[in-house]
Amino acid sequence: LSTGTFGRKCLVKSLKFVQTANPNRQKVLKNSLLSVTNGFSGNQVRMAHTDVTVPDFNAYRKSISLDPSADSNKTLVDKKLPAYAVTATCLVGTAYAAKGIVQQFVQSMNPSADVLAMSKIEINLSEIPEGKSVTFKWRGKPLFIKHRTEADIADAESVDIKTLRDPQHDRDRVKIPKWLIVLGICTHLGCVPIANAGEFNGYYCPCHGSHYDISGRIRKGPAPLNLEVPAYEINGDIAVVG
Repeated sequence: LSTGTFGRKCLVKSLKFVQTANPNRQKVLKNSLLSVTNGFSGNQVRMAHTDVTVPDFNAYRKSISLDPSADSNKTLVDKKLPAYAVTATCLVGTAYAAKGIVQQFVQSMNPSADVLAMSKIEINLSEIPEGKSVTFKWRGKPLFIKHRTEADIADAESVDIKTLRDPQHDRDRVKIPKWLIVLGICTHLGCVPIANAGEFNGYYCPCHGSHYDISGRIRKGPAPLNLEVPAYEINGDIAVVG
């Protein structure tokens, strides 16, 4: 090493100190000395620490990356495949979690069990005499159930649907011909018609003069549509509406 007078003294003192402290490291430290030159104080001697072992991370590398002579373009797909698989798995998991959250949120807006219980009504049809119309309350609305006679059924089926404002055959409005089940709400402005009244012996709305026949179809007046038929099922003498 080329050093000045001050540098040589420091170097000699350093080597003597190291030799005295640990003679076995003298040879190693001789090979670990660096000479640094600056413009003010001449040369300086510093330790390079070349005896420090460099960590080996080959155990954590992919096997396809250990060969330095391999073409990286050929192994690019194999290197990216695990990353793509992890990304796809995370996306699928996130989508599944989001689906569960949205599903729970939508279900929270569904009506409760007590509300669903009130949404259906069971009616004993055997208690309604033939030719009579009975009004029930269902979901806060009037519900008309008419026990029609044979003459009523024949009259309703004989109507030419081409002459109707809202064409609909009688058989499309009833499941059992003798039972007519409709909502008692006028399709004009929501008034409640009167049963067994009007020019067609069906239902009559006195508010604006809408006349419905024995099948609940609009025949005269400002109402644009027939009386609504709710969803219902008839099992024997029991009708379940809702």
